[in-house]
Amino acid sequence: MDLSALQKILSALPGARIACVGDLMVDRFVYGDVTRVSPEAPIPVLARKRELVMLGAAGNVARNAAALGGEVCLVGLVGGDNEGVEALRLIKAEPGVEGFVVTDASRPTTLKTRFVSGGQQLLRVDMETSGPAAGEVEQRLVRTVRDVTRDAGVVLISDYGKGVVTPAVIEAARASGAVMIVDSKARSFAGYGEVDIVKPNAAELAHATDLPTSTDAEVEAALERALTLCQAKAILVTRAAKGISLATRVAPVRHFPGVPREVFDASGAGDTTLAALGVALAAKVDIADAIEFAMLASGVAVGKAGTAVVSPEELIEASISQHMAPAEAKVVTPQRMVDEIARWRAKGLKVGFTNGCFDILHRGHVAYLTQARSWCDRLIVGVNSDRSVRALKGEGRPVNDLESRAMVLAGLGSVDLVAPFDEDTPIELIEAARPDVLIKGADYAESQVVGGDFVKSYGGEVRLAEIVDGYSTTAAIARMQEKA
Repeated sequence: MDLSALQKILSALPGARIACVGDLMVDRFVYGDVTRVSPEAPIPVLARKRELVMLGAAGNVARNAAALGGEVCLVGLVGGDNEGVEALRLIKAEPGVEGFVVTDASRPTTLKTRFVSGGQQLLRVDMETSGPAAGEVEQRLVRTVRDVTRDAGVVLISDYGKGVVTPAVIEAARASGAVMIVDSKARSFAGYGEVDIVKPNAAELAHATDLPTSTDAEVEAALERALTLCQAKAILVTRAAKGISLATRVAPVRHFPGVPREVFDASGAGDTTLAALGVALAAKVDIADAIEFAMLASGVAVGKAGTAVVSPEELIEASISQHMAPAEAKVVTPQRMVDEIARWRAKGLKVGFTNGCFDILHRGHVAYLTQARSWCDRLIVGVNSDRSVRALKGEGRPVNDLESRAMVLAGLGSVDLVAPFDEDTPIELIEAARPDVLIKGADYAESQVVGGDFVKSYGGEVRLAEIVDGYSTTAAIARMQEKA
């Protein structure tokens, strides 16, 4: 999606009224390190370091819709337990979300606990009851849905099969006359009636139709069959990196190709898609543009840890990055560096930092940066501005300007970000980055490394990389002058 189209959509979103109805969950992420195997059984031992708790399922849809500017009402069901209290606390703390939650003391609040190490989920433990709401509990849900959806532009239904989305609840939502979109995990889509859109993923579409969904042609056949099995006006299938495909009763299937992105955690990506699609349609955005917007949002979400929300600022940054060459996207401001480091740290990645003028990139530089990258998961290179190079090296330097030097560095596979700085030393960048490892050449003593004491003060390390003899920028310039 180009930046102008994105900005037009974002400007239309504030005030869009959304009702999120469905299964409400608490997502707990336990992060730690695995360094040994248990002596009791052949299983990893996780040394717990931190824990994150957030709203999942319908709650995650609501928080994403609110983060994009929507005015959101959330209807769900919790148990009379500590997790239910936690869910209510999380809803109250979520800006832009107003909760209308029914309590059923006879069931547990749905809780999903994920154990994560090194960016990988090791285990998920679920606490839940899947029986449908009934009797007085269902009646309270129905009354709440009728009240909440009355003024909504779009109603988003999150059906994870945990009991909230009953036929009576669907009928109460339909009575509002709002656009209805159902994110369905059900075996059959028939129970939703004449909703506007049913949104399965490719695996769920295959499950509902008993047809394969790997290729465009297979998806088209499965969508055609799905429309014969339900009354929905349209079916939108999310296909991960392959994008989204849309089938309606009045037009051929449309395919919206995806943009490849680094996937760290797919938890909640479907919720983000549903939220972005719903907010855009509530703001009267065209369906094709709404789908492009939803794909952009889900692409950002999968690059973050946990069931994360996506902000308008992140969407703008993602749109800009899509239209940059890969090397250009690596050259960042100090603030973008800090934001990227936060995302890396959420994934448990080790961050390294080095710096220099890198005026004429040569074999020694390449070897140095390769070794530096071997000591970390992500390497940031601070590069001197033209002014600070002159202050260090004298008039006539640099030979190559800042833009050229930064782009050549960014083109190296060993370099993850390039952060220019204009100060005489990189100490401000180092203090902002707080790297786990600070790297400098072995022609320095450790005591001479700028920022070394600061990095060691919080438990980081300073490492000295080997220097390849016979290669330096000064020597390269001298050789060029001799030939001239």
